[in-house]
Parts: sequence; C-alpha cells; structure tokens
Amino acid sequence: MDVQLDENSDSLKMEKPAHRNIGLQEKQSGIRKESTVPETAPTPRKSYSLRLLSCRGDVSRNVIDHPKVTKRGNVSVEKELDCCEVTVSLQRAVSIVSNSDSLTQCEYAVHEIATACSNLGGGPNLGTWMSCPSFIQGLLEVTFTSKDDAVLESAILIMGELVLRNEVNRQIVLNADPQLEIFLRLLALRSNGLFLKATAVLYLMKPRAKQMLSMDWMPLVLHILECGDEVQLVSSLKCYPKMAAFYFLDQLLTGFDIDRNVENAKQMIALGGLDLLMSRLEVGDARESRICISLLTSCVQADGSCRYYLSDHLKKEPLVQLLVGNEKKASAAALNLMSELTCLNRTSQMVEFLKELKSGGCLNTMQILLVYLQQAPPVQHPLAAVMLLQLDLLGDPLQYSVYRQEAIDAMMAALEHSSESVKVQEQCARALLLLAGRFSSSGEPIAEAWLLKRAGVDGSLSESFRRTEIFKNKGARAEEEKVVEERLKKLALVLVKTGNKRFLAALSNCISDGIPTLVRACLVTVAWMSSSLSPLHGCNTFQPLACSVLAAKLLDRLSYDRVMEERVLASLSLLNLVRHPEC
Repeated sequence: MDVQLDENSDSLKMEKPAHRNIGLQEKQSGIRKESTVPETAPTPRKSYSLRLLSCRGDVSRNVIDHPKVTKRGNVSVEKELDCCEVTVSLQRAVSIVSNSDSLTQCEYAVHEIATACSNLGGGPNLGTWMSCPSFIQGLLEVTFTSKDDAVLESAILIMGELVLRNEVNRQIVLNADPQLEIFLRLLALRSNGLFLKATAVLYLMKPRAKQMLSMDWMPLVLHILECGDEVQLVSSLKCYPKMAAFYFLDQLLTGFDIDRNVENAKQMIALGGLDLLMSRLEVGDARESRICISLLTSCVQADGSCRYYLSDHLKKEPLVQLLVGNEKKASAAALNLMSELTCLNRTSQMVEFLKELKSGGCLNTMQILLVYLQQAPPVQHPLAAVMLLQLDLLGDPLQYSVYRQEAIDAMMAALEHSSESVKVQEQCARALLLLAGRFSSSGEPIAEAWLLKRAGVDGSLSESFRRTEIFKNKGARAEEEKVVEERLKKLALVLVKTGNKRFLAALSNCISDGIPTLVRACLVTVAWMSSSLSPLHGCNTFQPLACSVLAAKLLDRLSYDRVMEERVLASLSLLNLVRHPEC
C-alpha cells in the first residue's frame, strides 16, 4: 500500500505535464474522429468546420475577402480541456486524502483540492466528489495533524465549501469531531488570522453546548469577540466572527444545566468578559446590543455580585436607547437588565443608579419609558410601570405627575388582569418585590425574610438573607435603615394617594386568586405598607381603607392549612391595622 501511495504521489507531483499532454492527445483524437463524415450517413458540420468555408472572393473587385475568424470554438475546447484536467486532479487528490496514511501526500492533495475548488468556482459536481465520510474524516485528520498554516487555511476553505453545500456534510463533520477538538486547535492559532476563518466555518455548523465541554472555550471565544470585526468570506458568503462569538457565548451561558451555566458565567466574569460586552453594547447595532444585554443578564443571574460593577460602569444611554423603536426583544432585554441592576442591597447605591438612568445623557428616560409602557405587550407592563414609578419617586411626591399616574394605573391594571396569564402573574410578583426594595448582596429579594425576622421568626430565613452584608458599625446600619424606611413611607403614601382603594382591591383579589409567588408578594406588600403607614408613624388614613378591603382576605390566610410564612405575614398586617380605632 505504501509503495502504491508513493507512486501516486510522484505521479501527482512530477508527471503532471505528461498527464496534460496525454489528455490533450486523447481529446484531439476524439475531435478528429468527430470530424470524419461517413458517406452513407452525413451529419451536420461542427461550427469550427464551417469556418473553413467562410473565405469568399469578390470577382468584380479582383479582391479576395478575408473575414475575421472567431476563436470562440478554440477557447471552448481549451476550457473543456482545462476543466477535464482539473477534474481528474481533484478526483485523485480526494482519493489520496480519503485513503493515504502519508501526511505529506495528504497535505499536497489538500492544496490541490483547494485550488480546484477555486478553479471550478463551486461547480455542480464539487459537492458529490467530496461528500463522502472517508474524505471528510481524512480532511479532519490532516487539519488536526498538520503544522503548515497554508495547508490549514486550505482545509478550512474546503470544510466551508462542504458545510455550505450539504446539511449531511455538516452532520458528518460534527459526528467525526464530537467535542470539536480540531476546531479548538484552530481557534487557538494566532497567526495569519486563521482562527477567524475557522470561527466563520464553525459558526456555519452551529454546534450545540454539549459539544463545547472544554474549559478552553471561554478564553478563546472572548478573544474572538475582541478581535472579530473583520469580515470573513466562506465561499461567497460573508461571515462576522463577532456574531459567531455571541452565538458561542450564548451556548456556553445558557445551553447547559444551571450549575454548568453558572460556572461558565463566573469564568467569563473572571476573564474580563463584562468589559468586553459593555464595550460592544456601546458601539453595536440593535441586534448586537440585545445579545450583549441578554448575556450580561445571564452573568448577573449567575453571580449577583457583578450587579455593583455593572451599575457603576455600564453606560445608561445605550440601555435606554434600546427601549425606542420596534425591536421588541431588544427592548424587553433592556428593561429586564434595568430591573436587575436596581436589586442592590444599599438603598443609596440603588438611588444613585436610578439618578444616572433618569438623566440618560441627552435622552428623556421617563418619557421613553412612558411610551414603551403604552406600547409594550401586557407581560412587560409590571416591570415598566415599576421602573417608571421608581424614577418618578426621585422627584417631589407631593406634586402631581403624569408619569406616576400612568405607572400606578398600569400596575393596577396588570394586577387586575393577571389571572389571564401565568407569565403576567410572575412579572407582577417580581415587580412588587422590586418596590419593596430590600435585597441581599447577591441581589435576591429579602423583604419577606426581613418582615419575618421583625415578627420573631428566624427559622425559615433564607441563606441569602443570612449572608446579607454586615455593616461595619451600628451607626452605618441605623443610617441605612432610616433611608430605607423613608423611601418605603414615601412610596406607600404615593400608592395610597394615587391608587386609592383600587390598588388595595387589586392586591386583595390576587391574594385570593393568584399563583403562590404572587400571593406571597401581595402579602409582603400589604405588610410593609401597613408598617410604614401605621398610626405610630403619624398616618391615620390608610388603616380604615385597608381594613374595609383587606381584612377578610387576611383573616382567611390565618387558617392552619396555610403555610407558616403566609400566616405570619397576614398576622403582622392585621396587627398594624387594628391599632387604628376605626378598625
């Protein structure tokens, strides 16, 4: 076998001129045979034979006219001969890559195939000649073994042609390299931009997360994101490596189980991925910005502590800009990230973030949010309303505000119609907990745990609440608590004054008919509002109104078939209400 392969190689390299002459002689012999006309069966003349009769004389002028003879026929024959030669060369090279164990022969054959791909310009037979598992397997082996950049570039070109030609070829490549080890090697190359070409081809194959198990993927993908602005051509198709990097990051952060997704997100954060995504958010179009925001949100959900870094360093104007226009997915992603970044365990930090968001550079953030609230789908209304309300609270609560009115109206409407959609109920629950304004250092809502602790129930406190940041001294802790109480009192007054009985009725209905998460969020809301507006704090109008609307539903929650946390929250609210003489 080795001897035969060596002879094939020598013929491929050294006897190429002889092969061309033999092919030419055979072709010319065939042409002569076609030109021979039997007397018994005359056939039409070929075009080039008719040209022999085109020399005619003009006797009257004693001039022989020599018309210009076209060379189209000769060009056609030459092209046919060249194509035949390229085809034979390609078929032999494919056979070598499929069967040879010699790396040198295979490297030369890969060069020949890449040249043939260019010469044929994507001819119809190209995919058939190369679309066989043995060739694709051999090509991948050469790609994994060779150290010649030119050979690797040719191999990448051929793989791109194969993948574009046939879905079966894509599956063969992915099955032959199930963990993408060959592509990992190509992406690790830094010379001649080969890793960008390999990125473009890999993007066309759309690998899934299960094929990206190696921990080497994250640093390689971030490098592609950093350097991937240059357009790469695969055949005649334009590919953008940065879009490929976004696709790979999405697979790494969302394509596994929760534990592995979190692990990958933390690795990305540790490698500086947040800064890369923020820079892309500032300069990218709507599509890129939406992807960046989705990836940043995944990082926040995986490691809540990165909220503080993002709230300080993320430019707010591109975030607000995404709320404008018809890109619904981008707008929803931007609103979601805004709400996540308000989940800070220091009220002063949250207020600072809201102030920067409100200023929004040259944009009127509140007006943009109002327009978005009016045009967004119902599932987005709770979060949009809460964000608009929190921005409005930065001003004077005693002055009338159309933004405040629209926000509270939208919140009440969402609560009233929440029974029509589970997703809307989930968003209402989240929005109410955002209003409560108490979060752990990882961003988890702890308003319920805080209320239970005030009621003397410590056994059910969540671990996140126990890990809440401890202030260095009691004075700082007391100051923070004072800021929180002032904010909650201002918010409760606004809700009661603007929403009045309708807001409390909406809470009451959700307590009796909502999903468990919404029921608990409503009970938490009633508890902190009744605490902030108790007679002890100089408020005497809330309790009679709340008693008439909420008392029956709160008493129902005291039954022993309810979970303990609901009974405690309902008891705490009733205790705050009955302190008023009219209750």
